[in-house]
Amino acid sequence: MRIILMGPPGAGKGTQAKVIAERLSVPAVSTGDIFRANVSAETELGLEAKRYMDAGDYVPDEVTNAMVRDRIAEDDAAQGFLLDGYPRTVAQVAELDAMLADAGQSLDAVVVLTVDKEEVVQRLLKRAQDEGRSDDTEDVMRHRQDVYTEQTAPLIEVYDERGLLVEVDGMGAVDDVTARVFDALEKTNGAPAS
Repeated sequence: MRIILMGPPGAGKGTQAKVIAERLSVPAVSTGDIFRANVSAETELGLEAKRYMDAGDYVPDEVTNAMVRDRIAEDDAAQGFLLDGYPRTVAQVAELDAMLADAGQSLDAVVVLTVDKEEVVQRLLKRAQDEGRSDDTEDVMRHRQDVYTEQTAPLIEVYDERGLLVEVDGMGAVDDVTARVFDALEKTNGAPAS
């Protein structure tokens, strides 16, 4: 399966991506992980990405698109993948469409985790404390929520019009959310509810 996992920052996408990808035997492709790896290695790209991440803004499309294209072209993604954090803009949707068309592939589903905004901010505050993330101040977290609403939420409409959208309540225990995701995928696409 080729799946996009969407939801606002702090919705639990990273946690769900790992579980879902493992059960489907496909790689979880997270732009956040790619960015953080480059930041910690202090690559040129990482230093550029850090400026945007620290401000709560998105890394420019041309950098992100190139990284995603390279990653989904790797052998382990030939039979499918789960994208976490991409696409984030309507322009990136068009770029992903082109990547998939070039490879003769298509998306199976776009899963959107729906959450309460205030609970998400509390999750992020806790994560910032637990992991010591410099990019997770309360102001930055609230800005990211606004950026998500402004730039990414319109993608929900695009994928809904294509019949790919699967909305899942992202609130509650990890296992409960995972079960809801697989139930929803099975109902819409016949994916294994393992």
